[in-house]
Amino acid sequence: MKRLLYLITTFTIILTWSSCRNDFEFSPSTGNLTFSKDTVYLDTIFANIGSSTYNLKVYNNSDEDISIPTIQLSNGENSGYRLNVDGISGKSFENVQLLAKDSMFVFVETTYNTATNPLPITEFLYTDAIEFDSGNNLQKVELVTLVKDAIFIYPDRDNTTQVIEKLTLTVDGEPVETELQGRELLPEELTFTNQKPYVIYGYAAVPAGETLTIDAGARIHFHANSGLIVQENASLNVNGALSNDEELLENQVIFESDRLEPIYSDVPGQWGTIWLFENSQNNIINYATIKNGTVGILSDGNADAVTDKLTITNSQIYNFSTFGILGRNTSINAQNIVINNAGQSSFGATLGGKYNVTHSTIANYWSNSFRQFPALLINNFVLDENNTAFLADLTEANFNNCIIYGNDNPELIVDEIEDNSVLFNFKLTNCLLRFDNNSGNFSGNNYDFSNTAHYENIIFNQDPNFRNPSANDLIIGETSAANNQGNTTFATQVPNDILGVNRTVSPDLGAYQHVIFE
Repeated sequence: MKRLLYLITTFTIILTWSSCRNDFEFSPSTGNLTFSKDTVYLDTIFANIGSSTYNLKVYNNSDEDISIPTIQLSNGENSGYRLNVDGISGKSFENVQLLAKDSMFVFVETTYNTATNPLPITEFLYTDAIEFDSGNNLQKVELVTLVKDAIFIYPDRDNTTQVIEKLTLTVDGEPVETELQGRELLPEELTFTNQKPYVIYGYAAVPAGETLTIDAGARIHFHANSGLIVQENASLNVNGALSNDEELLENQVIFESDRLEPIYSDVPGQWGTIWLFENSQNNIINYATIKNGTVGILSDGNADAVTDKLTITNSQIYNFSTFGILGRNTSINAQNIVINNAGQSSFGATLGGKYNVTHSTIANYWSNSFRQFPALLINNFVLDENNTAFLADLTEANFNNCIIYGNDNPELIVDEIEDNSVLFNFKLTNCLLRFDNNSGNFSGNNYDFSNTAHYENIIFNQDPNFRNPSANDLIIGETSAANNQGNTTFATQVPNDILGVNRTVSPDLGAYQHVIFE
């Protein structure tokens, strides 16, 4: 009897539960879906390079569980867009179920393939739509992205082994095979114009004895783990010019990553470096913006070059995961440069060398994490893997009419391994410097600020009044401690600031003459 009662009770529960469930009963949708947006904008991409992933949220606000008969792209299988619905990728889907008062995500990506769809013009709006249902119940969400044509420079791939070409570089006149993916630029690639952007995969190397010339207004984009190498006896000549629009920078040469979406606009570490090999020569950079890589400019060797290995003027270097400029026993002449936001130092003058920096703003407002080094690092050595130090002469490191500042303290380290056989000459003249030695950790001749052989007319720890340093806007305002503090002799050498404003009458420190903020 108890067994019979147990079975009856169990069947009653099952039948009651079954009769109450209706979530497997889906009605066809009736065209009443709502969406988080009526158009999905996928920002800007280069042809043949995939976009980021964007999302669209789809809502069923009704009291009924529904089944959407079809979700598909208007252009069908020929579309350059891709969808992901409920974890399944494709271009069309059938009978997609959506519970009452529930929602789901549709993820969207695109790649515009020029092999099947040649670009009609250098840039255009590429569109499609996601169709939900059909007929009278049809609802659409538009898809829009700006596609840019570009000139692509990438290493060859062996069709049999699928091995990507590795660089063979000239070192001391001899070919040296490396593990770097990339190739040398061809003769017809040694002038970058402003007609189309350039997209570089791997490292593009300027051949020994050649010059890469980059015209004003050119745009150079690097894929991840990519960069530019200037080999021995080769040169880089960046011929940017003053722009009329501070936002567009239409005449500047811009080096950045190939990710054009706004979320990548200020992310460090997206590409490698511009590497000036030892014995490259006469490298000139004027009016360039270099941003969002690992090392902005890496300059090696030739500290005793008669003509400075690198002359860089009127240029901005931002958002690098290690150094903005890293010199290793090299020679650099810099005027009107602005550096900010580096994971280690904005400017590293290391392993000795020769540096002359005038009317420049060397700042570091790195906020991603702790950084070990200051905005400006000067030393005369390098350590190998066994912690053995190798020393070299620091023949001169002159910083004149500069701002050296940031969000840490101090923003200058002069790190010398003393050796009577090695020169160590440096001097800061008329500089605004963040350096507060409350801890007492910095002593010795290199931090004797009364020693005019090393320091002259230094302003300590006063507000430079940068307009917005976290956004790399280092223009100074009317209350800046840098105002009218420049030495006129140095100002005469660099008569206009980075924006073309004359500074000879009352020079401010740094790369900018001050303005009145609105």
